[in-house]
Amino acid sequence: MLNFLTRRLAQIVPTLFFVSVLIFSLQQLLPGDPALVMAGEERDPAVIEQIRHQYRLDQPVPVQYAYWMKGVLSGDFGESLRNKMPVRELIAQKLPVTLQLGSMAIIIAFLIGIPAGIVAAVKKGTAWDYGANFFALWGISTPNFWLGIMLIFLFSIELGWLPASGYVPLTENWRASLAATIMPAFVLGNAISAVLMRHTRSAMLQVLESDYVRTARAKGLSERSVILKHAMRNALTPIITLGALELGTLLSGAVLTEQIFSIPGFGKLIVDAVFNRDYAVVQGVVLVTATVYITLNLVADVAYILVNPRLRG
Repeated sequence: MLNFLTRRLAQIVPTLFFVSVLIFSLQQLLPGDPALVMAGEERDPAVIEQIRHQYRLDQPVPVQYAYWMKGVLSGDFGESLRNKMPVRELIAQKLPVTLQLGSMAIIIAFLIGIPAGIVAAVKKGTAWDYGANFFALWGISTPNFWLGIMLIFLFSIELGWLPASGYVPLTENWRASLAATIMPAFVLGNAISAVLMRHTRSAMLQVLESDYVRTARAKGLSERSVILKHAMRNALTPIITLGALELGTLLSGAVLTEQIFSIPGFGKLIVDAVFNRDYAVVQGVVLVTATVYITLNLVADVAYILVNPRLRG
């Protein structure tokens, strides 16, 4: 296990370096000049020149990258060109919001998708199987924005059970926080649960036809023990991968849902930064997102070994 972690951690460093170079290089291709945006409507040449010098925009790109990377290694992602706040503070404000929303969405997806996939595999060809497949097709086909609007109309306007928008931090009021995020979390988790159900069903069908499952049944073990202790454990490997990848995707792909429910999360931050040519924010947010994504993949690899000890060799 230790050797495995050492190898995986050694791969993370060059990967993040490549990502940082790619982020910084592609950022230079964005149209527009941040100095002109910051200078305002008058665009005094002296002011523009002062802005370029202050933010080192007048330096060659490799020099700008070197200064930025030096700051990143010390925990300084630079300053937002738009609101004059340190990027580190903006990330610290927005990342917990999206992490909470993404975590709730993944939990909902697992609670719905995995049991539905197991039941569909065990009851193959029955009404349970057809119902689970219909649910998966509905979940994949339903647009998030439409489902979000319908949930707001039903639970906020008609029933008045949940707030239609906004966000309350968990540290302030956990009940209000859960009430504000349960609908957007369900919207995000709905589509993921459908994908999880299809993958779980496929993996379980493959495992249920294996020799060791037939052997377990021949020994007289109960069907519940065969499914939960033998089949499901071996079918979890692709599900772990999918869950880690989907959670990583939620950190950067929940923009539309956050917009509908007015959730001040990570996705909205990066979209606003791109439109405002706020280079430092875009670079910081994408680098943090990539780091979290890679970390989640490492966690998934460790979970493989814990679930299936045969992979330890």
